[in-house]
Amino acid sequence: MTDTATTSIQTAKASGYLQQLCKHFGHKTKVEFDPKTGWIEFVFGRADMTAEPEALTITAAADNADDLEKLKKVMSSHLERFAFREDLVISWS
Repeated sequence: MTDTATTSIQTAKASGYLQQLCKHFGHKTKVEFDPKTGWIEFVFGRADMTAEPEALTITAAADNADDLEKLKKVMSSHLERFAFREDLVISWS
């Protein structure tokens, strides 16, 4: 995978969101996780996550820019839905 992007989202619920994302996508694709780390393998890329006490870091990797954009949108939209009670700032770099 050649294209990558990373975001670090400030939240005290990082571990819960990491696990929720992995459980959600685990019904559809390959995932592996524990309370502090996890990954989700999509056909268009992979998302690696790390939960710290105050932040969730996600690194998205894909074979090309279009797939990377799709992966970023999928991860962001699902996290925003799961965290609807919080005003999360998701900024990819």
